[in-house]
This record gives sequence, structure tokens and C-alpha cells, in this order.
Amino acid sequence: MRLLLLGCTGLIGRELVPMLKAEGHKCTIVSRHSSKADLCLDLSKPTTWRNDALLRVLDSTDGVINLVGEPIADQRWSSAHLQRLRDSRLLTTRCLVKAMNCCKHPPLVLINASAVGFYGTDPVRQFAESSPAGNDTLASLCCDWEIAAQEKPDATRLLVLRIGVVLAPDGGALGKMLPVFRAGFGGPVGDGRQWMSWIYRTDLCRMISNALLNPDWVGVVNGVAPKPVSMTDLATSLGRVLGRPSILAVPGPILRMLLGEGAKVVLEGQYVISDRLESLGFTFSHPDLASALAAATKPTNH
Repeated sequence: MRLLLLGCTGLIGRELVPMLKAEGHKCTIVSRHSSKADLCLDLSKPTTWRNDALLRVLDSTDGVINLVGEPIADQRWSSAHLQRLRDSRLLTTRCLVKAMNCCKHPPLVLINASAVGFYGTDPVRQFAESSPAGNDTLASLCCDWEIAAQEKPDATRLLVLRIGVVLAPDGGALGKMLPVFRAGFGGPVGDGRQWMSWIYRTDLCRMISNALLNPDWVGVVNGVAPKPVSMTDLATSLGRVLGRPSILAVPGPILRMLLGEGAKVVLEGQYVISDRLESLGFTFSHPDLASALAAATKPTNH
């Protein structure tokens, strides 16, 4: 397939793009970073979408993968940062679907990212694809993001992937934890009881690959492994895999001081499963945390 890839130069894209190319897909990467992109554009600015080269590529594209979005929990949630979180997702997606609607031959499929933050946070409830949206800041952002994607052309199949915490050795939450744990200073964040709905990066990339060609992948699918774990279980398992202690907790108040309201993403969680993946015939290469952490910490990964 001829694919247009947006937001695919980061944690997920580092594995996804080589996988897609190895499968024979022709990939056009759009990014703000010229060294990583075929087209260097800031897609969150509406004027960017008047670029003739971008529109020509889109009109001849079979599929679009949209993973664009500023990192959620990398810095304190100021009003300016919250606006960047929204603009990077909503403006980009709205401009994308508007351009798709102007194509003579719209793409056959749009795979659009969302997040398990759609469901809000809860210490006890279990969420699946049919569960309603939550009512906090991140849930509102995810809901608006998905609504924007739904404005795609009628002829375009839409898959929304509500993605959990992506585990990979070279970035994201695990990438930040590994040096700390290897130094012997690891431990759970907050009280450790919050749920972590996670997925190993390879499995997430395989979901995206499967969804490109299989029309059954439509609507919403939760991009999560079968068994969420508590933050304490994650810390304990990582310490065990590395042969290092995992008892030095990061107090919640410190995280709140650093991240403000954004600390809620880390200190509160949600137990998210998928009711759809089994019927779609998807099998995980790393369905449990132990195998995922073992793969992520192999000597070749550090």
C-alpha cells in the first residue's frame, strides 16, 4: 500500500516504519524534523496543509496512519502546554480529514491514534471498547480527537486505536525507568495501586499493520495487552528482570509538584481490556508483562 504517516518519527514510529517497509508498503513520512521526514511540515498549523506536494501525496495514498500528538506527561500542565496538547492532535486531525474529503480518490483507510485516557481514571472499574468516556481533561481531549477523525470521507474506513502505556526500551515510560532501576533506585510511583494498561511496542505495531489490510479492523479497538498490572507489580517485575531492587517509591506530591495536573496521568490509572482483539484473530507476541520486560531488557536493547 501507499501510506502517508503522520507523527511516526517517535517511540512507535521507530519500530513501525521499518516494519511497514519490510512488508512492502511505500511510506511517505511527514514530520517537523527534516532529517526524519520525506516532507518536513508542522502539521498543527492549518496553513501547512496548502502544501501542493502534501496534497498530491494524499490524493494518491491508500492508507493514512495518524499518530501526531505532543507527549502527554513530559512536563507540567500549564495552560499553554494543554493548548499544545490539544492543537497538536485536534488541528492536525481536522486539517487531515478536511484534506481527505477534498481528494478525488480518498484513502481507503485511516488509522487514528487515541488513548486509554478516553475512559478517565478509576481504581476499581474495568473498561472495554463499549465503555463511555470519562469526564477529566485527558478524557475530553481523547473524545474530541476521535470526533475529529470521524469526519473522514464516507469511503474511508476508520480505525481508532485507544493506546495504553507503550513499553519499549528506547523511550516512553519504560525508557525513563530503565536507567533508574539499573542504578538501583527504582520503585513504584505514588501509592503503587494504580492500574497500568500497557502494550509492548511490537504488538502495537503489528495491530497497525494488520489493520491496514483487514476490513474487520474498523471502529474502536483498545491497543492494550490482555492483563493490566498495578504500578507496584510493574516496578517489582522490572526489578526482578534486571536483578535490582525496586523499593524506592516516588512520592505522589513530588510528581504533582513537577507535573501539576498532568501527574494524574501517572498517579491514577484505569483497568482497560479489549473485547475485540480475540474476535479479530489477533495474537500477542508478548501477552504478559514478564515476557514484555524480558524482551525490552535483552542485551541487544541497551
